[in-house]
Amino acid sequence: MLQSRALVIVLILLLSTTVPEVHSKSIFERDRRDWLVIPDAIAAYIYETVNKMSPKVGQFLADAAQTPVVVVTRNFLIRETTKLSILAEQLMEKIKNLWYTKVLGY
Repeated sequence: MLQSRALVIVLILLLSTTVPEVHSKSIFERDRRDWLVIPDAIAAYIYETVNKMSPKVGQFLADAAQTPVVVVTRNFLIRETTKLSILAEQLMEKIKNLWYTKVLGY
């Protein structure tokens, strides 16, 4: 029991999600720059499964996801992945423009 509880805590901390945020995001939105949508969806699935088995543990997970350390870490990761995503989009635009102007001659 203690090992499974520790495993669930580690999973939640690694995926670092809050339940209300998960349900408001779509995995398949094309304009999403947030790379944490899929881990959020996985964390929501884990939370829902655990909550069905034991509401007490589910509440504990929800509370653990709201701790300042988890929230600050998650916000940092979101901020940095958003920056990386924007840079990747800019790079793709430059490559596309280079392809059209230099290779195809448009």
